[in-house]
Amino acid sequence: MSGRSARAVSPPPLRASLALIGAFAALVVAVLGIRYDGHGASGRVDSWIFPPTADSVRGPWRHVALALDFLGEPMGSVLLVSIGVAGCLLLRRPRAAVFVAVGAGLTVAATTLLKHLVGRTIHGDGNLSYPSGHTAFLTALALVTALLAAGRLGLGGTAGTSLVVAAALAAGAAMGWAEVVLGAHYPTDALGGWCTALAVVPATARVVDRTADRMSGEAAGRTADAGPVGRERR
Repeated sequence: MSGRSARAVSPPPLRASLALIGAFAALVVAVLGIRYDGHGASGRVDSWIFPPTADSVRGPWRHVALALDFLGEPMGSVLLVSIGVAGCLLLRRPRAAVFVAVGAGLTVAATTLLKHLVGRTIHGDGNLSYPSGHTAFLTALALVTALLAAGRLGLGGTAGTSLVVAAALAAGAAMGWAEVVLGAHYPTDALGGWCTALAVVPATARVVDRTADRMSGEAAGRTADAGPVGRERR
């Protein structure tokens, strides 16, 4: 494995499969956004899955749902991202640290923009719901972690893609469940948030790699150009 491949946050064996998954996820986000544009009530699919505005979870499961919900709130999300960035820096992987911050940040920004574009609401006109930012954020963080782990372990296309998809499913299902049972989102909002992360994070990884590789190449070029001059002066 080359030095650049070893440092990459987007493992080369996974790029083709994740690009296809990301493209399909973006299509799902667009279709659901068009379908529920300007809506203020649950659709048939939402009602079939779960009464989406019912705050019905009780007992210890409610505490679990609230704990998961906190992870998507500003304080919880900043805490998780800070831990991720600090861990990458301790491992001397600055590119990975940038990926953690940018991947999560762009995913949240995308959901915020989509909410205003789609205009779907829950519990009144002021509560934009599609797609779920909480679900998108936790899924994005799981995707980032899984991509970094797959690259670190040198996993091949099938194993690496399976790890990434499994991590995204686990995180998206957990946060999506919490948001729905707490009455904060419709089930299709959670699906939209999950797919938003699947579309944004792999693309962000490629951009981070290309930018870092270009900057490294330019720095190496400047060093090579300055080398002979330094020797002549000595």
